[in-house]
Amino acid sequence: MRPLAAMAFAGLCVLAALAPACVESGASSRVMAGFPGWPASFEGKPLSPLPLTPIEARFQQNFPGRVGRFSDGEREIVIRWVDRGTRKLHASSDCFKANGYELAMRPVKIVGNERWSGFIASRGAQQLEVHERITDGHGGQWSDVSAWYWAAQLGQTNGPWWAITVAKSASGHAP
Repeated sequence: MRPLAAMAFAGLCVLAALAPACVESGASSRVMAGFPGWPASFEGKPLSPLPLTPIEARFQQNFPGRVGRFSDGEREIVIRWVDRGTRKLHASSDCFKANGYELAMRPVKIVGNERWSGFIASRGAQQLEVHERITDGHGGQWSDVSAWYWAAQLGQTNGPWWAITVAKSASGHAP
C-alpha cells in the first residue's frame, strides 16, 4: 500500500472509531437540554437522592434519557425520564428477573385516576412489592411498557415521558 493511501486509510479508521462517541455526545446534550430536573417530592413526600446501582449506571449510558434513584424514607423510587419512544425503556420486572428474583404478578392497581402495574419480587428471604407506570405530560398513562412503546411509535403520545417504579418491602420496611 502506498504511504499516502495507508495514512488516509488509518485516518478513516480513526474517524470510524470516534463516530459513535460523537453521535452519543450529541444525543446526550440533546437529552440534557430538554431534561426538566428531578421532582423534589413524590406523592407528597420529599425525595432524597440515592446513588445509582452499578446496573442502573450501566443502563443509563445507552439510555435516551435520564435515570434517577430516590427514597421517600419508606420506599425506593426509580424515575426514568425519556424523550423519545425506545425499546431501551423496559419493564422493571425484566430487571428483577435478570437479577434472580422470582415474580408473582398482581392485577393492575388503580389509585385515583392512576393505573399501576405490580408484582411481588422474591429472592431468598427478601420480598418486595413493586409498582410502575409511565406518563406523558398530556394525561396519557400506561401500566404496560409495550403498550406505551406502540402508542409512542404510532404517534398516539408525545414525549417526554416519566416511567416511575416504586418498591417497598412487602413487610412494610424500606427495601
